[in-house]
Amino acid sequence: MANLNHILMSVSDKAGIVDLAKGLTALGGNILSTGGTANVLREAGVAVTDVSSYTGSPEILDGRVKTLHPKIHGGLLGRRSLPDHVQQMAKEAIEPIDVVVVNLYPFEATIAKPGCSFEEAIENIDIGGPSMLRSAAKNHEDVLVIVDPDDYARILEALQVGTVPLSLRRELAQKVYHHTAVYDGLIATYLDQHISESAESKFPDVLTLRYEKVMPLRYGENPHQHGAFYRERGFREASVSQATQLHGKAMSYNNYLDANSALELAKEFHVPAVAIIKHNNPCGAAIGTTVVEAYVKARETDPISAFGGVIACNHPVDLSMAKEVTSTFVEVLVAPGYAEEALVELKRKKDLRVLAVGSLDSTIREGLDLKKLVGGVIVQDRDLGALLDMKSLQVPTRRKPTDAEYEACAFAWKVCKHVKSNAIIFANPQQTVGIGAGQMSRIDSVKLAEMKANLPIHGCVMASDAFFPFRDGVDAAAKSGIAVVIQPGGSIRDEEVVKAADEHDMAMIMTGMRHFRH
Repeated sequence: MANLNHILMSVSDKAGIVDLAKGLTALGGNILSTGGTANVLREAGVAVTDVSSYTGSPEILDGRVKTLHPKIHGGLLGRRSLPDHVQQMAKEAIEPIDVVVVNLYPFEATIAKPGCSFEEAIENIDIGGPSMLRSAAKNHEDVLVIVDPDDYARILEALQVGTVPLSLRRELAQKVYHHTAVYDGLIATYLDQHISESAESKFPDVLTLRYEKVMPLRYGENPHQHGAFYRERGFREASVSQATQLHGKAMSYNNYLDANSALELAKEFHVPAVAIIKHNNPCGAAIGTTVVEAYVKARETDPISAFGGVIACNHPVDLSMAKEVTSTFVEVLVAPGYAEEALVELKRKKDLRVLAVGSLDSTIREGLDLKKLVGGVIVQDRDLGALLDMKSLQVPTRRKPTDAEYEACAFAWKVCKHVKSNAIIFANPQQTVGIGAGQMSRIDSVKLAEMKANLPIHGCVMASDAFFPFRDGVDAAAKSGIAVVIQPGGSIRDEEVVKAADEHDMAMIMTGMRHFRH
């Protein structure tokens, strides 16, 4: 059993602190503490020495200065194995501190509160806490430093046995520096967002990312690659990264990619909508009066590719939808929630991964889009661009779209945003009919959409994520039976492309907005 001297405790999260303190005092430790932590311990019957009594210096500046004192940091940083340190500590009446238990002011929770002022946020920047943690972690061979309440039990057990191996001490120190790095990064990011009034403030000079490891993955994109899933701290939007898995095998790297793509497409609609993704591209999308109607329509686009696909719904799943899903092979199903009887039905498929993301009704769409390069990263806003009034857009052709064609164009344009470039969508007002994705030339995407079509094309609309560089894409679409084209425009050959549409008695809408997706 270890014999302890001084133990320094100062925590914002009080969970488990009383039991830990009682266990440590039973080992002979003297608890040093401040403020709220000291009060909680005393109320629980734990003997506590105030830090101000121990140092002989009162708390000053409204409590801003409490632990920044040589008797505290000398007790943390003094190396017991160095005679010079031991002599200096004795000369200055500095006693060793053997254990530090600190977690920091809740800056993240504070700034997440509605109406949090800049002044309130600044007051919740911890100074003494990180200083004590860093001092203790630097001297981890002599000082046990605990920042995570989940570690209390195993540390207490190790001390009761009487041995705390160096490997554990180093693990705890490592955890401290990860914790303080995230904490400082959070503050820096907050200041970046609230001090600069420039539109560039979202792209700071130093980009600090805050991700916590959720779990390792069996492998990455391919079996010879390792992988892990991390979740962004503080992210609030309903999303696959925040989802709860209710059933099925563990998610894979590719499952996460496809599930994210499926849900982000389903989010484009308020009416019941379903997206089916295969290899990170939609192979079908549709809307309906119910999710099961939308799913059946989406699956009709390309039933072969839909087999083994990833499905996302923007409305909860009922029993009828569940039965349709279990009637074929599906890798992942993502939805806001599930009726109890639907979940029972889905669980009949032992390998089907079932994810719940919560309501999409009030979700705040936020964040940046990051793409990793070798040795770098490129960052942009997420593509949340939307056309709010389809009928206000430019129609350069002689023929104007009908109401039904406008409706189909609105649907196709939302889907188009989520298809890899060059992207071409054939659609009717409620479902995709053919999808041409990821081709190196736009005419090839048109031909692929025609080839993949499993439903009648005649009278459908065609959406293109970017302009047509030549008229050949419009000519091919007309030959397939497309009636209306919606595209950004902006080509030096726009006049030629519009002329082609007029020759085929097609209508054309120019959005002025491009949706490349690489």
